[in-house]
Amino acid sequence: MSLEPMLRRLDRIAGGRAADHRVEPSTDPQVRRAFTVIAWLLVVCFLLGIATVVTGVVLLAVGAEVTIAVWMRCLVVLGISTTLFYFLWRARAGWYWAYRRLQLFSRIFPVIALVLAAIPGLYPLWVITEQIVFALILIGVSDYLQTDYMRAAFPKPAGREPGTDA
Repeated sequence: MSLEPMLRRLDRIAGGRAADHRVEPSTDPQVRRAFTVIAWLLVVCFLLGIATVVTGVVLLAVGAEVTIAVWMRCLVVLGISTTLFYFLWRARAGWYWAYRRLQLFSRIFPVIALVLAAIPGLYPLWVITEQIVFALILIGVSDYLQTDYMRAAFPKPAGREPGTDA
């Protein structure tokens, strides 16, 4: 039984108007290397999320207060990491929308993480540190996605106005 029909339904939700635009997966060694590095960076993000959850559980076990904001942050980091892995997987298969979602989220999530880390009293120092590391990793992902060779591997769909690629 093939999972592809189910994945395509999910792709239509996540991909919007560009959900059906697919490019030939790149054979360029730079593109393949970039995808490998991005995958490892996302593994680090996921492990960072796991470490944050474990730290929260340990602190709770020793009687420290762990706020709902911290638990929500833990779940968000794990959710974001999982979603980015899906986008990476689909982008490697040539789906334009997935590449664009990786670009978008690797730009937006660091900003959100850093803004939240800057709110006084919202998080303890260990979560602020996690937020900053998470943001730096995603900035690295974004840097790879913005290279000329990556953008060349994922040309915009024909017939779309600039700035409207969903």
